[in-house]
Amino acid sequence: MKPPKPEHPKATSFEEPGVDPPVEPRPIPGPRRRKLSLDEYVAGVRASDRAVLGRAITLIESNAKRDQELAQQVLIALLTYTGKSQRVGITGVPGVGKSTFIEAFGSDLTAQGHRVAVLAVDPTSGVTGGSILGDKTRMTRLSRDPNAFVRPSPSSGSLGGVGRKTRETMLLCEAAGFDVILVETVGVGQSETMVADMVDFFLVLMLANAGDELQGIKRGIMELADLIAINKAESDAAAARHAKREYMAALRLMRGTHPDWKPPVLTISGLRNQGLDSVWEKIGEHREVFTNNGELQRKRREQMRRWMWSMVDDRVLRAVREHPAVAAQAGQLQEDVLEGRLTATLGAEAILRAFGVER
Repeated sequence: MKPPKPEHPKATSFEEPGVDPPVEPRPIPGPRRRKLSLDEYVAGVRASDRAVLGRAITLIESNAKRDQELAQQVLIALLTYTGKSQRVGITGVPGVGKSTFIEAFGSDLTAQGHRVAVLAVDPTSGVTGGSILGDKTRMTRLSRDPNAFVRPSPSSGSLGGVGRKTRETMLLCEAAGFDVILVETVGVGQSETMVADMVDFFLVLMLANAGDELQGIKRGIMELADLIAINKAESDAAAARHAKREYMAALRLMRGTHPDWKPPVLTISGLRNQGLDSVWEKIGEHREVFTNNGELQRKRREQMRRWMWSMVDDRVLRAVREHPAVAAQAGQLQEDVLEGRLTATLGAEAILRAFGVER
C-alpha cells in the first residue's frame, strides 16, 4: 500500500483580497556628490588634486549644456597656465607594442622628475562607442605612478568631439602641472592626422617585419612622422637594422614635416627599455630647433586656428542634421540618391534649402 502523498499548502496569490505582497526593502541611496564651483575646479586643478582633475575632465566630456558652459569657464580661467608642456603624439601599426613602450617611456620620464599624462584617442570610440578602458590595465605600473596620469578617450560622440575633448583634457593636464603629455592613437586609421594636429612632435612606432599589406598605411603615417622608432628590436636585431635602412631610404623620397627637421630612424625595445633615452633626446632636439626658428609657436597658433574652425564645422553639421525640416526629408532624399533618382548634389541642395540656406 502506497503511503499517502503529503499535502502541500495551497499557493497563495498576492492578488487575492486581504493578502499583501511582501515589501521589498528600498535601497539606501548613497550620498550625492556635491557639485563643485568654478573656483573649486580651478583651485583643485592648479593644486594637482587628482580627484578634482578627474572630475574636471568628466565635466569636459559631458554633453549636457550646463556642464559644457561651466567647462568652458574652467578652461578660460586655466588658459594662462597651459602651453608649457611637451606634447608628443604616438602611433603605430597593430601589434607594435605601444602600451609597453609608453609604460616604459613614461616611467623613465617620471624617474627623471617629469610629470607625465597619457591620453588616448580611439577612432572606434567616435564611431561605435567602443571603450579603451583597458589601457589602464595594460599600463598598471604607470597608472600607479604618483607622477603619472593615464586617461582613456571619451567613449561616445563624433570623432571630432573626441578630438575636442582630448585637446581640452590636455589643457587641464598642463594646468595641473604635467610637463609631458603623451597622446596615443589606438589602432591605425582615422585619428593619426587629428592627433598630429594637436601635438608638437609625432612619434611613429614600426615593426621590422610588418608585411607588405601594411605599406599603404605606413606611407600615410610616415608623412606625419617626426621620428620613426622600430620597436621590438630585441627579437631580431639584424631585421631591425635592415628595416632602419629601408625607412631611412623611404624618408629621403618624402617631403617631411619641415625643412629644418629630417626625421631620424631609431631601433628600440620597449620591453627591454633599450633606446628610449635616445627617443627623448631626439624629442628635445626637435623642441630646441623649433623653438629657435619660431616654428613651435607658429605651429601651435595654427593648430588653435584649425581647431576653432573644426569646432564650427562640427557644430554646423550637427545643427543641420538635427533641424526638424531636414530630419523630415533626409530619409527620403537619401533613398532617392541611393536609388539613382536624384544626384548627390541635388540631394545636398535640398537638405540645405530645408535648413534655410539658399544657393
